[in-house]
Order: sequence, then structure tokens, then C-alpha cells
Amino acid sequence: MTVIDISPSVMQFLLAFIVVGPLLGAVAALLPAPPGLKGRNPDQAVLRHGVTVTGAVLIAAIVLAVGFDHDHPATMQATTDISWIPALDVRIHLGIDGISLPLLVLTALLTFLCALYSYFKPPAGPSPKAFVALVLVLESGTLATFAVLDLLLFFLAFEMVLIPMYFLINCWGGDQRQAAAWKFILYTLLGSVVMLLGLLLVGLKSGTFDMVALATDNGRGLTTSVQVIAVLAIGLGLAVKTPMWPLHSWLPDAHTAAPTVGSVLLAGVLLKMGTYGFVRILLPAAPDGMRTFAPYLAAFAVVGIVYGSLACLALARTGAKGDLKRLIAYSSVGHMGFVLLGIATMTPTGVNGALFANIAHGLITGLLFFLVGAVKDRYGTADLDTLAGATGAALYGRAPRLGALLAFAAVASLGLPGLAGFWGEMLTLFGAYSPAEGLSRPAFRTFMAIGAFGTLLTAAYMLIVVRRVCMGEHALPARTTPATTPAPSASDAPQAPAAPGTPQTPATTPALAASPTPGTLQAPTTPGTLQAPPAPQLADVQPYEAAAWTPLVALTVLAGLWPAVLLGLTDPAVQKLLSGGKS
Repeated sequence: MTVIDISPSVMQFLLAFIVVGPLLGAVAALLPAPPGLKGRNPDQAVLRHGVTVTGAVLIAAIVLAVGFDHDHPATMQATTDISWIPALDVRIHLGIDGISLPLLVLTALLTFLCALYSYFKPPAGPSPKAFVALVLVLESGTLATFAVLDLLLFFLAFEMVLIPMYFLINCWGGDQRQAAAWKFILYTLLGSVVMLLGLLLVGLKSGTFDMVALATDNGRGLTTSVQVIAVLAIGLGLAVKTPMWPLHSWLPDAHTAAPTVGSVLLAGVLLKMGTYGFVRILLPAAPDGMRTFAPYLAAFAVVGIVYGSLACLALARTGAKGDLKRLIAYSSVGHMGFVLLGIATMTPTGVNGALFANIAHGLITGLLFFLVGAVKDRYGTADLDTLAGATGAALYGRAPRLGALLAFAAVASLGLPGLAGFWGEMLTLFGAYSPAEGLSRPAFRTFMAIGAFGTLLTAAYMLIVVRRVCMGEHALPARTTPATTPAPSASDAPQAPAAPGTPQTPATTPALAASPTPGTLQAPTTPGTLQAPPAPQLADVQPYEAAAWTPLVALTVLAGLWPAVLLGLTDPAVQKLLSGGKS
């Protein structure tokens, strides 16, 4: 079933435009603007160019999704297959199925929202021309990663995003940006070198670099030893990008230093490239090698879940001087651990859960980084102690809509039923309960129990963040009333001495409250009431922020209430992938 019947040639053009369009837009951003498009402000003109190009790519992605044959999501559609390097049988092979389509649309959406946000609030740094060009190159590389079906093209697209992200962190980031950018590039490049060796091994030993052919062959053309080496080499490169514990240490620094849109793109789409590689390449092409390493992958995954949660709890406690952006980054380590656990089960249930958790993490964590960036812009800091201690009212009292959105994103991240984060974690744990044949059930059920414990830790630190940032370190004093003991009159009643440092209630006050806690600031408002003074108001959610965040909120709710929309796409494709190309 297709919503709109679109010819195959138009579908091919749409997919090619989605991959190449941002690259052409990046070149155009660096060229001098035509006289009629310069406008009064050249910086705003180039930022508007970024919104236009990413918007056109998003529209093309939506049309592609509408024209996709949803009755056959396991079949590669909108395919282009052109010989590129005949000597190595490397081809320009593009196509999408139910696994790659959601990631393609998610990437196009998040990049457009980042471009829209940057138009109204450009990040402080060098020329906006370079910023827009880098974002567009980053988008092109990410989209190509999800669309190509050749191992060497996959590697080129995978590497294409590294340099733009390095410069986004290094030039537009915050404190310690240079060290964070170098750490990011060194970790990912070293992982990529090992991954390239593994991809070459698979391609040369099997006689093809075509990912569809490798999936259909299902490892029959590769010996078990070759598969084990290939999974080890390719898996290391993918694990760095995911990131898997203990190869994750570049991520918190990169997120903390990156500008808001850099953090959104890094968490929302770049981390998905690693897990996508596990599903698209290693599961179908080297099943025996994956079966060998699956218990170890699951063990690292659950350690990452618990480690990420404990790190977040340590950052969230009072007096730790924890950075809210850094906390969200560590939460990503835990959430991606669920994705890896689902992949390690090698079952349709677990892999579907992993793909669902991928999309949910992109929506929810992208929203969280948008919100944390907005909080940091208003307060001038993301330090949790400062945010919690700034006033007793905190965000609920100073910017209630922003506080409500932050609370929504936090409860979505902890996996509240009815929101997107719930289904991925639940399906992953179900997959671990009954892993694929040949895997140890007792071991995976132990991993399931540890993962379930991780969900409790996630709820703990997210609720602490909501309490501290949204409600404040100290709640408002309760409303007080006159004493119930009989007295001739309120004005004649003897007054208890106030505690030191507490302002005295004027003598004309008709009723008196109980003595306040020493050192607590009190101010008279209505008769008979003492409470903290009103907190200075902050700018609440602005129209451009609402425009950038509303789609993420809506999709988080939609995916939570109607998971069949996504699972209907991924499940047939996963079934085919795990069965060796047989539907």
C-alpha cells in the first residue's frame, strides 16, 4: 500500500536528491550570493539558505516516505545501481527499506529543526557561511550512510560526517571545545581505520561489496574465522560511534563543549550510524561471527546502561557541580546500551526494539539538548547546583512552559508508558528473555535483569533533575494561617520573637505566621501569609523555539501511543534480514 502512487524513476530521483542536495547546498552557501538574494543582512541570508535547503530535503524525505510501498517494507525501493569502480566491483548503489526509511526521515527532520533554530539564534562563532556549509555536509554524509548499499560507499559516508562535526565543536563550541573536538576526531578516526580493514576483508573474501548480496548470502561465502575477525574489526569501529562502554569517553566532552545544534545532531543522528551498521552489515553478513561475540556485546551493553545511569546520579546530586548537558550525554550511553542489547539478542523482537529505541532516542534526546541549550542561554550556565539554587521557584516559577517541556522530555527519556521511550526498552528486554538459538538463555536473562535495574536508575536520576531544575532546591514555604488557639484578637496577641535574619511583620498585620526558619528569606504578601519573594521571570518559550520543538514532542507522543506505525515498517525488513534474505 502506498499513500500516493509515485513512479520508480521519481522515487530514485528523490532519494538521490536527498543524498546529494545538501552537498550542493553546502557549495552554494560558500559562494557569493546573487545580488537579488543578498538582502540587508548577509549573515541572515545564508542562515535562511540553510533553512531552505534542509526544508527542501525534509519535504523530499516526506514525499519519499509517502510514496514508499508499505505493503513490502522488506524490499529495497527507490534503488539506483551504477558501476563506479569496476576493478573492485564497487557500485553507486542506493536504496531504502523499512529499516533505513525512519532513520532517513529522522535525520532530515532534525537537521531542518536545527537550521530553523539557528536562523533565529545563530551560535556565537565564526562566519555563518561556514556554519551552514558544515551542517549541510554533515546532513549529506548522515543521509548517505542510511541510503547506500555498498560497503566502501558506506565507509566513505560514515567518515564524511567527522570533519564537519569536528569544526562545529572546535569553532562554535563552549569551554574546552578544542580538547573535546580533538578527542572526538581521534577516537572516531582510530575506530574507522580498524573498521575499514574489516570491510575490505568481508568484501574481498566474499567477492562483493554489495550489502544486499551479502545479506542474501547470509555469511555462507565466509568461513567462521573470517566472520569472527570481521565482526571484531568492524564492530570496534561501529562501537566507538555508538558509543559503547568503555569506548564512550569522547561523548560527554563532545556534548558538553558542542553548540546546541551540534549536540542535537550528534545525539539525534550521528550515534545512530554505529547501531545501523551493526544491523545492516554485521547481523546479515556475518551471523556466525555475531553469534560468537553476542554475549560480550550484551555484557558491555548492560554495563553501559548501569554505568551511564550511575554517572548521571553522581552528576545530579547536590554539591557535585554537575553540568546538565554532560548528564544528558551520559544518559545517551545508557540508552544506546539498550539498543546494543537488542541487537545482541539476534532475534526479531530484540532487533525491532533496538531500531525503535534508536528513533525514540533521536526524538527525545534531541528535544532534551534543545531544552538544555535554552536553559543555558537564559541562566548563562548549565551547572545543576546553580540552576537548582538560583531560586526556590526554579523553572516552574520563572519559565513555566520551558519547565513543563523539560519535565515532559525527562519522563519520556525514563521510559514512561505511552511515550516513545517505553517500547524500545520493553522490546529489547523481551528479546533478551528469549535470545536467538545458540545463545545462552541464563546469561541473557541475567543481562535482562541488569537492564531492567538500569531503567529504575534512569527514572531516579531523571526525576532528581526534574525536581532540582524545575522545582528548585527548596520548595516554597507552605501557606500559614493564624493560630487556632483562642485569643482576644489577632492584634492583641503576644508576638513571638522572630528568628535572627528574618524580616519582622509590620505591626498592622492582622494575623501572624509561625516563626520562620532561621536564615529563610520571607516577605509579607497577603494578610496571614508569609512566603518567598516572587522569582525574577525569564523569557519563556519563544515562537521559534516552539516551532523547533513541537514536532519532536508530537512524534514522541505519536510513537508512544501508536508504535505499529514504526514497527510495521521495521519488522518485515528485520525478519528478512535475519533469515538470510528470505521474506
